[in-house]
Amino acid sequence: MSDERALIEAAQSDPGRFAELYEENFHRVYAFVVRRVGGRQDAEDLTAEVFRDALTNIRRFEWRGVPFAAWLYRIASNAIADHYKKRSRESGEAAQTEAAIDETDVEQRASLFRAIDRLPPDQRRVIVMRFTEGKSIREIAMETGKSEGAIKQLQWRAVQALRSKMGGSRG
Repeated sequence: MSDERALIEAAQSDPGRFAELYEENFHRVYAFVVRRVGGRQDAEDLTAEVFRDALTNIRRFEWRGVPFAAWLYRIASNAIADHYKKRSRESGEAAQTEAAIDETDVEQRASLFRAIDRLPPDQRRVIVMRFTEGKSIREIAMETGKSEGAIKQLQWRAVQALRSKMGGSRG
């Protein structure tokens, strides 16, 4: 995590260093976008837009202990929503329905990111490591110096808090 923070700070002071963040995050952002828009050309265009916007706004990024990818996912969600809005204006009613569904998804994701940001630091870190970085309970335990049981408990409490904040009962 501290390596990522150092990369971010370097890119904030010298935008030429942004390439390292781009390399580390390109594939995950592209995968996120392509799952939501389907077409390769649209996904490539939107992914490029995400990184252009991120580079433009890197100086305004504030480190909060959450992976840089979470910020990129927010930018991507907004770009995808704009993509569907534009497409709905061009295509008519069928695309409007799809855009409305996608806008709801984007807003839910944004709400989830805000709720994660408000979790206690230990819970937030476990959620980010587990679900954003895809680490196992064992990997998180080793990296944080906590027992696997403690990590499971932190994850469970975080998920319960997120369910409460998001108003749902599903996993």
